[in-house]
Amino acid sequence: VSRNWFKTPQPSAMAQGLPGTARLACFCQKLNRLKPLEESSMETSLRRCLSTLDLTLLGVGGMVGSGLYVLTGTVAKDMAGPAVLLSFVVAAVASLLAALCYAEFGARVPRTGSAYLFTYVSMGEIWAFLIGWNVLLEYLIGGAAVARAWSGYLDAIFNHSIRNFTESHTGVWQMPFLARYPDFLAAGILLVASAFVSCGARVSSWLNHTFSAISMIVILFIIILGFILARPHNWSPEEGGFAPFGFSGILAGTATCFYAFVGFDVIAASSEEAKNPRWAVPMAITISLGLAAGAYILVSTVLTLMVPWHSLDPDSALADAFYRRGYSWAGFIVAVGSICAMNTVLLSNLFSLPRIVYAMAADGLFFQVFAHVHPRTQVPVVGILVFGVLMALLALLMDLEALVQFLSIGTLLAYTFVATSIIVLRFQKAPSPSSPCLGSPGPTAKKYDSFSDHIQLVGAEQTSVSEPGQLRPALKPFLGFLNGCSPGTAVAWALGILVASAISLACVLVFGNSDLHLPRWGYVLLLVISGSVFLFSLLVLGAHQQQRKQDTFQIPLVPLTPALSILLNICLMLKLSYLTWLRFIFWLLVGLVVYFGYGIWHSKENQREPLELTTAHYVVFPSGSLEETVQAVQPASQAPGQESGCTE
Repeated sequence: VSRNWFKTPQPSAMAQGLPGTARLACFCQKLNRLKPLEESSMETSLRRCLSTLDLTLLGVGGMVGSGLYVLTGTVAKDMAGPAVLLSFVVAAVASLLAALCYAEFGARVPRTGSAYLFTYVSMGEIWAFLIGWNVLLEYLIGGAAVARAWSGYLDAIFNHSIRNFTESHTGVWQMPFLARYPDFLAAGILLVASAFVSCGARVSSWLNHTFSAISMIVILFIIILGFILARPHNWSPEEGGFAPFGFSGILAGTATCFYAFVGFDVIAASSEEAKNPRWAVPMAITISLGLAAGAYILVSTVLTLMVPWHSLDPDSALADAFYRRGYSWAGFIVAVGSICAMNTVLLSNLFSLPRIVYAMAADGLFFQVFAHVHPRTQVPVVGILVFGVLMALLALLMDLEALVQFLSIGTLLAYTFVATSIIVLRFQKAPSPSSPCLGSPGPTAKKYDSFSDHIQLVGAEQTSVSEPGQLRPALKPFLGFLNGCSPGTAVAWALGILVASAISLACVLVFGNSDLHLPRWGYVLLLVISGSVFLFSLLVLGAHQQQRKQDTFQIPLVPLTPALSILLNICLMLKLSYLTWLRFIFWLLVGLVVYFGYGIWHSKENQREPLELTTAHYVVFPSGSLEETVQAVQPASQAPGQESGCTE
């Protein structure tokens, strides 16, 4: 028997005598309440005007930015050598694990919100708020950092005359957390971009198309001319060989190259404005990730073939490589491509951030003013303008170098929660079509009121067709010890053990040989134990039935695919510095203050909670499954609008 409601007594009867444990349980229920999964809803106050091409170019624009022109040279010279192309291959495969999770959710839940929404419908409200809160800061810092990089690149073309002029009039600042000088150019480009984005999704898409087309033409030019100028001798042993830093160098490069593919989540964040999200979102994510991976791999290949890897200039590797081969005019084309690529990243950040804030505000977890949608342009104009100005202020005044690493932890945490949410959603029982909330039986259901009827009908449930969360019938003879668990219990425990063992395994892999100073046998023992528990929890999850949907995209090999994504994300998070973790914890504490001060009280789910005393009935659906439902009973002494139960 599955219980679908937490039944609470009427406060008028027990308000004074409610035990502390009951209050705590009620409070925990409030923190973990889920947003109803409205899979088929296509109604929205936003305009559904984005095609698959629009979404694909948004994704490419979010991924192929300044990293293509800077990151390739840095990783090749300092970490991997010519084997940087293998680092990008491994990073692309690792990113694909996370991207597939976003693709399934984006197709199944075509609403704006991305990782925040996906966590809300599967994990709970407080977790969703914290993910949204971190994504918010990630976009703020990321957009400001790209604007400063854009400004610095343009300044370098003019021999730093813009910086020298500004410093001569404002002086050099020597204050903590502030930049050396105010970057008016970076702030200005953000304000201009915010104005264009506020004009509507079609205008943003048109701008992104233009900049993306120029950027891709420049990338194609770099690849073709690069292969013409290629010298295979640059990969020879005389120059250090193909992998001068060995396998460890390739892995170190992979960890850095992984962040080059951050940006595909803009597609999931835009799914509420897609014309056909069930088909367009997974297609756009897959194609854009493939195009970005191809661009990074081919550009890094021609870069290390044109000039020896150890002589690269990490700040402007591509332009310098063409200059050294006698094609200085190509440096201008590379500069144009770089600026256009950075413009697409700026548009991607300014496009996604207000929509995440809009989703949180529409759910009541953030200030309601950000849920306002302009009636003509049909975009969350308040969020665009407010956060565009905040981003511009960050770019104008702050020293962002120390904060850039913060981007990594927020992104990786979001990836981890989305992967976990995929497992939760796959093994979660879908609502009955005749009664989406199971609050009232469908027209063909049979209702039994007495407890004795309930006892007599337990056998009917046991003979029913297996549903998601139940043990596969073919495996019951071999895993009989799991058959005694109520549906979903074994899955919940296995998922918790999976995450815990992934953290343990990641700690052993990252710290086992260095920071922990373990003997060889101790390292191997911990590796075997944590790895065995991780695999066992995977097997237990795989032994249970999953939801199968034919009309939407579903990623293959669940739970293996999301589990590998979880493990990889945790490993990368543990490699970040302790200062990054301290800043992350501080930002989480600020988010908790906002949630408990505003979000928990104004949540739309808080307003939907039952206002009446409840009694139980047992319903048998035609499939033979047994459900316990709730019928409201309102005491005559209570006014209809009076709050009750867990409602505050």
